[in-house]
Amino acid sequence: MKRFALIPVLIVLVALVSKAAFSAEAPKITLEPVYAGIKLEKPVSLQIPNDGTGRLFLVEQTGKIRLLPAEESATEAALFLDMSGLMGVEKDFEEGLLGLAFHPNFRENGLFYLTFSRQGPKRLVLAEYRVAATDPNLADPASERVILEVQQPEWNHNSGNVFFGPNDGMLYLCVGDGGMKNGVHLLSQKLTSWSGKVLRIDVDTRTASLPYGIPADNPFVETPNAAPEIWAYGFRNPWGAAIDPESGLFYLADVGQDLYEEINLVEKGGNYGWNYREAAHDFPGRGPLMAALGQKADPPKDAVFIDPIHAYSRADGLSITGGFVYRGKAIPGLQGHFVYGDWRFGNLWALRYDAAGKAVANHLIEKPADLANPTTQPTGFFPDREGEVLVLDWRGAIHRIVPAR
Repeated sequence: MKRFALIPVLIVLVALVSKAAFSAEAPKITLEPVYAGIKLEKPVSLQIPNDGTGRLFLVEQTGKIRLLPAEESATEAALFLDMSGLMGVEKDFEEGLLGLAFHPNFRENGLFYLTFSRQGPKRLVLAEYRVAATDPNLADPASERVILEVQQPEWNHNSGNVFFGPNDGMLYLCVGDGGMKNGVHLLSQKLTSWSGKVLRIDVDTRTASLPYGIPADNPFVETPNAAPEIWAYGFRNPWGAAIDPESGLFYLADVGQDLYEEINLVEKGGNYGWNYREAAHDFPGRGPLMAALGQKADPPKDAVFIDPIHAYSRADGLSITGGFVYRGKAIPGLQGHFVYGDWRFGNLWALRYDAAGKAVANHLIEKPADLANPTTQPTGFFPDREGEVLVLDWRGAIHRIVPAR
């Protein structure tokens, strides 16, 4: 009897300890400039291939991929590939070179994948390239193999975040809703369209005449008329997505319109609501839009929307930027946190999600003193060679998150 009587007490104690640990404040940090001597233009992605070299490939939205040197005080970064003549841009605010992903077997096959804009017609392109046979530090632009192209009605909301799943080896591609305001093209909820979706494909196989394979476990493979590449839908403009290898959780930051910025946990086949909803709230712009089109504004009776795990309002920012889950060593208090920020205000946060308890702790770790000139306007957060956080700045800079001195 005494043994069983102790169990509730132990459960309470464990729960209190877990809650205390989970609610602990995130550590104080500072932003340390790195590669300050190298002139950069609109950096949007930084990737390290799984080939043992530790090379840092920096993607500039303006069209160049550079190799960052080992010495962070260097003043030059070698050019790996210049996409300027291989893409097309109408407006350089959101179009351009947007994403880079190295094949999981890059060491053996030298393959990598880019997302970028092309015109006539306007589209988002996912293409495969290969490293030059004569030099591992140069790409072969003539090796281009187009994988898929997403028609873009407008110049904005391209997204283009691309990466390989750390546990399944599939390629994931995030696509925006087609652009303009209010989700006017109504594509995010249409399973016949790739827009407003996360797509999942297998670049190592072929399905019928497609230049890629359709994974058999994709959620809409058996759904009549649905695009079988779709993994999840109902997004507006995903910017910053990552699957945490340790937990398997798929984090996605989705840029809002008028009221909220949100962070979602992406589930297979999940519907995240746009443009019926913005974050977890009814989207007020849908009613007038649908009335003007002579259509009903209410969602289908069987629609099930997944709420974001976190959202913030216009009081804290205007455009969310994700993000990855920190697994480095320099800042123990940041372990397991999804690090993200706001592009316009320059606020940075660390979010800890407890999958078992469905609880979220969100900590503000950087608040600029001057919102008109923040320390960084983050376009992306990426791990360096040691797993520490590098923050890419839209204005042409890179910072590392380090413990405050």
